[in-house]
Amino acid sequence: MKKLSVSALALTAFASTVSAAELTIAIVNNGHMINMQTVAEAYTEETGVKLNWVSLEEGVLREQVTSDTATGGGQYDIINIGMQEAPIWGAAGWIEPLNFGAEYDVDDILPAIRAGLSHEGQLYAAPFYGESSMVMYRKDLTDAAGVTIRDNDSWANIKGAAAAMHDPDNGVYGACLRGKPGWGDNMAFITTVVNSYGGAWFDKDFKPTLDSAAWNEAINFYVDLLGNYGPPGSEGNSFNEILALYNEGKCGMWIDATIAASFLEVDGVAYAQSPNAGNPVGANWLWAWAMAIPAGSPNAEAAADFIEWATSKEYVQAVGNHPEFGWGSVPTGQRSSTYALPEFKAAAGFAAAEMAAIDSAAPAATDLKPYVGVQFAAIPEFPQVGSAVAQEMAAALSGAKSVEDALADAQAAAVAIMEEAGY
Repeated sequence: MKKLSVSALALTAFASTVSAAELTIAIVNNGHMINMQTVAEAYTEETGVKLNWVSLEEGVLREQVTSDTATGGGQYDIINIGMQEAPIWGAAGWIEPLNFGAEYDVDDILPAIRAGLSHEGQLYAAPFYGESSMVMYRKDLTDAAGVTIRDNDSWANIKGAAAAMHDPDNGVYGACLRGKPGWGDNMAFITTVVNSYGGAWFDKDFKPTLDSAAWNEAINFYVDLLGNYGPPGSEGNSFNEILALYNEGKCGMWIDATIAASFLEVDGVAYAQSPNAGNPVGANWLWAWAMAIPAGSPNAEAAADFIEWATSKEYVQAVGNHPEFGWGSVPTGQRSSTYALPEFKAAAGFAAAEMAAIDSAAPAATDLKPYVGVQFAAIPEFPQVGSAVAQEMAAALSGAKSVEDALADAQAAAVAIMEEAGY
């Protein structure tokens, strides 16, 4: 195994608190998580803890992890979850509370990220990376087309820029956006569009509002934008598919997770804050992929020690100094200290735009949306509601249904789910 640039002192400290064990870890198949498998070779070498990785596409991961954790299946020692699940599962006793030593410096975790992974002030999942959403665009293409993309631009201007860059005969699509169904896939982006048009998932009584004018306007815009200026088959595209398209030079712009900027390989990428239709709340999302321990895991102590290391300042240094990765590839949106590192600031041209997006995200409940969450609602019923609606939005995007029919069917499904839950 390769010796990595994690300090010997740091790993020795972690090694002293664990006995040889074997941990099975369920992770989302995004770049930072995949990189962790290589970086963590040093952890195994120093501690003797064998790490078994189960890497899954995010929709499959959510389904399998939820089922296993809710039933106490015991398949995993560590699971990737996010800000929708962590406080709810923590309150329900599904996952263990996390308490680390003073050297971990929990106060260094970005406040909005820490709050979103806690219940009543107790941390239940440690952030591996955090994100908001922003526009990533090819400035060479906007310059050639004579268009400008601004921070918090109007959706009309975004559509105009997409139209100007759209050149499918030469393999360039004006806008690449998520279309694959899932409450954290197409609905992550779609919900921010709906929010920006003044819509929300539920009213103050938690009655679904998918039959509102705001939803109708937002979904018609989304289907029109992606249908006319997106790549064919967009209803099958999630984060990884679009990342591949972008790195092949096939996307004029991409509005998605800020974390994507770490993995963009084309030249001339520029960044802008998320578009808005006039409502300042909810134009960009807030999320963290975090690590948690299912309740009752027989390897809970060893799992906690691994999580403490994998989400530490030392881990950031390990990635930054790794010959395969470097400072432009460290996990971001996690710790304040990362953004103060000169090596990171020199390598990450996206850092300022990412931090601005995270700082401006507004997950708190408001009169408009009476629930916590930007691109999701922090209630137990939301994954089921979001998944049902996601299928209808994918049908509208593919042309299998009209927008109006898809929204009517989505509203009916959401009402049935919420009524069954007692709302």
